[in-house]
Amino acid sequence: MLVPVMYVVAGRLTLRSITDGSFAADGIWGVTPMADGCSYGQIKDGKRIVLCSFQTGKETGVLFDADNTTGKVKLSHIDGYVMSPTGKDILLRTETRPIYRRSHTAVYYIYNVRNRSIVPLSNGGPQECPSWSRDGSMVAFVRDGNIFLVRLRYDNAETQITKDGKLNEIINGKPDWVYEEEFTTNRSFDFNADGTMIAWIRYDEGKVPMFSFPMYKGLMPEIEDNALYPGTYAYKYPVAGVTNSTVTVHTYELKSRVTRRMKLPVDTDGYIPRIAFSSDPDKLLVMTQNRHQDRLEVYCCNPRSTECRMILRDEVKPYVGEGAYTMFSTTPGGFVIQSERSGYAHLYMYDLNGSQKCEVGRGSEIITDFYGYDAATGMFYYQAVDDSPMRTAVFGCDAKGRVTRLSSQRGQNSAVFSADFKYYMLTYMSMATPPTYSLRRGNRTLATLEDNRALADKIESMNLAKPEFFKFTTGDGVELNGIMVKPADFDPSKKYPVIMYQYSGPGSQMVTDSWYVGNCSAALLERYMAQEGFICVIVDGRGTGGRGAAFEKQTYLKLGQLESRDQVETAIWLGRQPYVDKDRIGIWGWSFGGFNTLMSMSEGRPVFYAGVAVAPPTSWRYYDTVYTERYMRTPKENEAGYDVSPIGRASMLHGSLLICHGLADDNVHFRNVAEYTEALVNADKDFRQLTYTNRNHGISGGNTRNHLYRQLIDHFKKNL
Repeated sequence: MLVPVMYVVAGRLTLRSITDGSFAADGIWGVTPMADGCSYGQIKDGKRIVLCSFQTGKETGVLFDADNTTGKVKLSHIDGYVMSPTGKDILLRTETRPIYRRSHTAVYYIYNVRNRSIVPLSNGGPQECPSWSRDGSMVAFVRDGNIFLVRLRYDNAETQITKDGKLNEIINGKPDWVYEEEFTTNRSFDFNADGTMIAWIRYDEGKVPMFSFPMYKGLMPEIEDNALYPGTYAYKYPVAGVTNSTVTVHTYELKSRVTRRMKLPVDTDGYIPRIAFSSDPDKLLVMTQNRHQDRLEVYCCNPRSTECRMILRDEVKPYVGEGAYTMFSTTPGGFVIQSERSGYAHLYMYDLNGSQKCEVGRGSEIITDFYGYDAATGMFYYQAVDDSPMRTAVFGCDAKGRVTRLSSQRGQNSAVFSADFKYYMLTYMSMATPPTYSLRRGNRTLATLEDNRALADKIESMNLAKPEFFKFTTGDGVELNGIMVKPADFDPSKKYPVIMYQYSGPGSQMVTDSWYVGNCSAALLERYMAQEGFICVIVDGRGTGGRGAAFEKQTYLKLGQLESRDQVETAIWLGRQPYVDKDRIGIWGWSFGGFNTLMSMSEGRPVFYAGVAVAPPTSWRYYDTVYTERYMRTPKENEAGYDVSPIGRASMLHGSLLICHGLADDNVHFRNVAEYTEALVNADKDFRQLTYTNRNHGISGGNTRNHLYRQLIDHFKKNL
């Protein structure tokens, strides 16, 4: 009998145990609320989709079982599923192949729940982002930049709606790279309410510059085609200040097969983050933004006449936050949108004429997620910051503004509601409590599905260091929140080296009362470092979230300047503590955190003696339009702001630097490291550099993450 190897040494953490899943929390995956309001679907073991009660959590039926189907098509497992609105059919996802962060291709099958038959959605090749019509009789999907339609009532007859899709030129119905990454979406089409029309966004990438990077044979996975000569991956990537895709909105009438282009008065260089049909089949809602992203407009468009009327303009300086489109939701006779116009993130409901019906959120309340609106009761359900930037709770609010706090425990709370909003699955966690999943009605717990008690006991039995919250005030008079992890055998009479970890990007939060605090869950990497004799510290500086728009947006036009100053101020404050050796303080971060690591090590005050920057942007001139210009405007408009960068500060670098990057990073390109290290060489600055073959921004796969962490720890051990 083979026994799996678990890399947990009695009472001690190992890097391998952190990366191999030994401490992974169990979760409730693939949950889909069913139309009946009292049940939900859930994937089990990758082979079954079971029906469970929202009251008890117990299985009440089986929607799909790979071992119990009819017909010639047999599936050994599924990667995911999409329920039809009626619950009569299911799209089964198999052979999933990732593209970018939110996109993938897959081979989908239509499964009939009643007769247990499986048929391919299409025989023309893998599909992307399929979606059901609202009556469940049709499925639309994207393939090779074109939209296709499958009608179940006509023996799954397939129709190609668009024909101009072409790689790196035209995309219909799914976003280009920058829209997917920065507008948080992977689908750009929608059916109308009565299933007579489809609307979509068309992306013309023709004038967007191409970016390419080499791909090698590699290992895990291997690319055999590149065994003798490297291949090349090329795609459209607009860096700050250059041309974006030209976006237009189109509709297709299913009966007449007529395609129309909406007369949308969007700026020639503007954006269309979202489209959605309203509850009225003849009213299409289109959200637009100007390139500066400080003006958002919602248009109500007639899909047949093509006329478009602006029904909402929301101007928020200096920029509109991401919640405006991630929380956008249609309601019967209207829509809900989030805005920071008051200085805090609230929700606003409008009718289809653009008249505001109500505001959800009071004073300094910050709404962080929107779960839905119950038209039957007039209740809104949402997540919001709870008493502290570090905690969230789940709330209900009626049309008169009366708020009910639904979650009861302090920490991080989130929810999935039943279709009729009578029940919800609550996920609760804190820094000391792993994710707990329970079924609730109102304030009452009906059943606990998973409490991860075994994991909590396992970690508790190891007597590891425990994270603690702290606050301090910088020399600039700014109070900041932090987390500190001291060695389990901490001796206040000794002086310890310190490793600071941060992300620091706009609106981000690392200091939260969450199980997923630190770079790994349960602060395990920080606890490992503490085990090796370090004190670990995480501090959220200016520009981070949870404290309102004024605190978050003060970094506008000067990314990295205040953020790095606050990390330096943190190091200075730490150096004054009797248990810290001020000459042995290091800093590290990933992505924006890598950028701010470099900015902090070259801020001018030599407080850091070692640092590790993983996948860092080194000049915002190399990063994409949507993200960069939201916070920096264009290089032409803000040349001085762009000049303050790690490359611009290369001659001021202080401390021993390790810089790590994946060679196939489609997000923060390796060119950032190539140009930065060239600047370091010419400034006569020493550094170490590690590259990871064929790895993207996440730098994972095979032994990669374990190797990366070991290099990081060894660098700090050697230099601190």
